[in-house]
Amino acid sequence: MIDINSIKIAVIGLGYVGLPLAVEFGKHFSVIGFDINTKRVQELRDGFDGTLEVNSEELKSASSLKFTTELGDIADYNFYIVTVPTPIDENNAPDLTPLESASAAVGKVIKAGDIVVYESTVYPGATEEVCIPIIEKVSGLTFNQDFYVGYSPERINPGDKVNTLTKITKITSGSTPEAADLIDSLYASIITAGTYRATSIKVAEAAKVIENTQRDLNIAIVNEFAKIFNIIGIDTQAVLDAAGSKWNFLKFKPGLVGGHCISVDPYYLTHKAQEVGYRPEVILAGRRINDGMGQYVATQMVKKLARNKIHIDEAKVLVLGFTFKGDCPDTRNTKVIDIIKELKSFNINVDVYDDWADKQEVCEHYGIELINDLQKGYYDGVVVAVDHSKYKKMGVEAIRALAKSNHVVYDVKHVFQEGETDIRL
Repeated sequence: MIDINSIKIAVIGLGYVGLPLAVEFGKHFSVIGFDINTKRVQELRDGFDGTLEVNSEELKSASSLKFTTELGDIADYNFYIVTVPTPIDENNAPDLTPLESASAAVGKVIKAGDIVVYESTVYPGATEEVCIPIIEKVSGLTFNQDFYVGYSPERINPGDKVNTLTKITKITSGSTPEAADLIDSLYASIITAGTYRATSIKVAEAAKVIENTQRDLNIAIVNEFAKIFNIIGIDTQAVLDAAGSKWNFLKFKPGLVGGHCISVDPYYLTHKAQEVGYRPEVILAGRRINDGMGQYVATQMVKKLARNKIHIDEAKVLVLGFTFKGDCPDTRNTKVIDIIKELKSFNINVDVYDDWADKQEVCEHYGIELINDLQKGYYDGVVVAVDHSKYKKMGVEAIRALAKSNHVVYDVKHVFQEGETDIRL
């Protein structure tokens, strides 16, 4: 097995997870970042990170860090870290295509004695059942004899400048005790918050997938509370504030659940559960509630417009925000698209504004043309869908000024105080 002092790291996948990892390791080790996205690699070479997770100064501080799109460039490295996306398909089933492709790529360059660590979120057992057989088949090497594997789940929170990579405890694991020791030591060299060594790869995989499943369920119950309280006619946030006066009340808020983790990871767990003969009930119920919130918001908006005697057919509604969370450019699996689609189903004209989001990316992935400017006195309704700090700084009166005299403002993310808008989730 390789010695920690001779480790040369190749990070495969340079997104929200891979790039911060490559930069941090690049301060201490010889590191190369590999990605099949030519545009992305060129931007990084130019010192620009479109995800805004790493600034130019940080990119330059990793003096030994290189970037490439050529697989042959990573063949001289001996420690491979895979950080590719693990999305779901249209049927909410795990799509392991990127992970399988990355494993095949590793199989083409791996050598005897090398180590592979996966960080992509998967169901318990995926690393050993899916990834390792691919590496063995492509490379001709034998697992735990010629090469070793570990799993260290990512815990990146896009847009969070406080809880960054080095400040979050890192779970580690390895396919043998010796591999686990080496992997843990390597991560411990950059993670100031410390590491937690799991007893097995499957335990580490399961720990990751339940972190976000638990959060998903907590948000789901609060979303259900919001639906009930809206019918009763009391403000959800006022109820949550009152309940939050108890020491053990968990302070979650209602909202749209999108992004690359919370809205995806539960389906990886339920897929595995069903594969082994167990039909999960609570997890899937939570998913149904959260997946339906975009449609719910749109329907509530339409009802309020009708109560205000605003003609629904061809009404003009502005949606403020398209990213999956505030002050972050990440649009992956954003649920704002569900609001837009449902409003359009009522023949409402919808404009979408978000200067955090990449306009070309939004157009290519969602077919939405983001507007560049905001017009005053133009809209029948405004949906504040994302809690970008810009909207709070604007103030509710400036947002109302974008609408006609008779209008509706829906505050999905509780950007403003009770009573300042016409509806709050």
